[in-house]
Amino acid sequence: MNRISRYPALWWEFMALSWRRMPGLTLASLASVAGSVLVVAATGLTLRAAVDATVRGAAGTAVAAAAGAALAYALSHVLAGTTLQLTSTTADRLGRLVLKPEVHREIAALEGLEHLERSDFLDRLSLVVTGTSRLAQSPWNALMTLAGVLRLGTTLLLLGTVSPWLLLLLPLAAGLTWADHRGQRLVRAADAASAEGYRLQQHLLELAVQPAGAKEVLTAGSAAELIDRQAQEWDRAIALRAGARARAALWKAGGWSLFSAGFVAALAQVAWLTAHGRGSIGDLVLTVTVAATVKDSLQTLVGATAETAGSAQVIEPYLWLRDYAAGVLARASGSLPAPSELRDGITLTDVVHTYPGTDRPALDGLSVRLPAGSVVAVVGEYGSGKSTLVKLLAKFYRADSGSILVDGTELADLDTEGWRARSSAAFQDFGRFRTTFADTVGLGDTGALTDRERIAEAVASADAAGIVAGLPDGLDTQLGVELGGVELSEGQWQRAALARASMRRDPLLFVLDEPTASLDAPSEQAIFERYMARARELAARSGAVTVIVSHRFSTVTGADLILVLHQGRLVESGDHHQLTALGGRYAELYGLQATAYALDGPATAAPPRGRPLG
Repeated sequence: MNRISRYPALWWEFMALSWRRMPGLTLASLASVAGSVLVVAATGLTLRAAVDATVRGAAGTAVAAAAGAALAYALSHVLAGTTLQLTSTTADRLGRLVLKPEVHREIAALEGLEHLERSDFLDRLSLVVTGTSRLAQSPWNALMTLAGVLRLGTTLLLLGTVSPWLLLLLPLAAGLTWADHRGQRLVRAADAASAEGYRLQQHLLELAVQPAGAKEVLTAGSAAELIDRQAQEWDRAIALRAGARARAALWKAGGWSLFSAGFVAALAQVAWLTAHGRGSIGDLVLTVTVAATVKDSLQTLVGATAETAGSAQVIEPYLWLRDYAAGVLARASGSLPAPSELRDGITLTDVVHTYPGTDRPALDGLSVRLPAGSVVAVVGEYGSGKSTLVKLLAKFYRADSGSILVDGTELADLDTEGWRARSSAAFQDFGRFRTTFADTVGLGDTGALTDRERIAEAVASADAAGIVAGLPDGLDTQLGVELGGVELSEGQWQRAALARASMRRDPLLFVLDEPTASLDAPSEQAIFERYMARARELAARSGAVTVIVSHRFSTVTGADLILVLHQGRLVESGDHHQLTALGGRYAELYGLQATAYALDGPATAAPPRGRPLG
């Protein structure tokens, strides 16, 4: 179905939603729009009646008509501002308080990560998230367009009672509207074509002022280069948009020129008729009064029409996102509950996965069994497929081919929400939740968000009690300087993420993806001792599989099973002793780290660290 044909249904949906959430404000807005149509006819008719009654000497009728004209005139001015204020307020509240949260909920409901790594998705999401108020305004724009048509039609009908020739203003008004629409189409096309460049220039501009990158930018002296590149992207995006707007202005100017010429000719014709006795003085007053409002009525109509057409800039991406989300949800067929405990484990058979936009598989024919209750370490160089394996196990992506069985059941057939409720993870690119410290930990299990005992246990598991003790308000300390709170170091943020991953007491899958990359060697050793003990407790409790992704071989020697990946393939597997005795890739990489540590000298009691390998 053409998306434009879906606009009326979408507008009706938004209006119904507005009525349910804000009935009083919505009713007032509708009444104001309707009133703005009625006062146009009322003003002209009462003025004509007042003048004609005066000429006839009917003083009472003249006074009553004049009072009506004054009231209608006053209402027209009041409603002109009130209607815009009411509809804008209604739309803004609906957009900010209803539609924006709804968009975030729909995106959060998608089970994978692919959409967050697609530029076409992110471009549209950016337009929608920043334009929800405009989205909510779109049905009011359509309603204002309809009201504008009725006002203009009423105006022309009144003029037509004086002379049919005045109705020629209607096709001229239509030509003006068409010219304006054509210009708007040019603007929409340019905005869509420059969206990615505009987003890139914004990113480049923010790099120099974001805390995460500012230190490197200052040290390298690269701020000027970033600003130059930002300016280039800005110039390209703005040149495209400015050119389209200039062409749109030319189309609008041509339309207004034609209408203005017709308007002047119409007034001259009415004046001639009156001068030759073929119309009353009331008709003349009506014509002048109503004709004087034609410009305002037409300008309002064109503005509302332009806004209605311009709404497509946010409606189109909104409908695209809804279609995308519906497609993803339709493919998410898993409905089986996760097992209460693992008995056999997780088995991968000939698993292949290639990321969109790439040619080389990130995982290529991976076959391995992760026994229930085991600690599995995954090692390899950068790009070997370690994080991809974790993403597939967490159902962030679905394998292109092959199977992943959880106690004999396809992982894809398990309910995603249920499977994630039985999973815990700390990722290398961990989140920095700028809430209170208690909340940033408790969000690892929202069912226990207010359980201080559980939070304290998780903090202890991550060896983060010292961090809490050093905070001004302990667990209730607000994090993030931009929110008036305390900023944590990189290592402290990582400990908070580790604590968050420890909130669930009975996961079936426990993932530690480079969990100590930001920690020093002694802290790393202490953390892994704690989490090895935790892995054994989980194994005894629920048969959980603990997966540790690390480039530091000192952290994986105690694993039950070590998987060595290389270019997406599993090249070796076994425990530490088996793999060192094998003398293959693992033994070589482990030896490199041990040698590097020996060259550094026994400055600390830390285990071998060596160079990063993944």
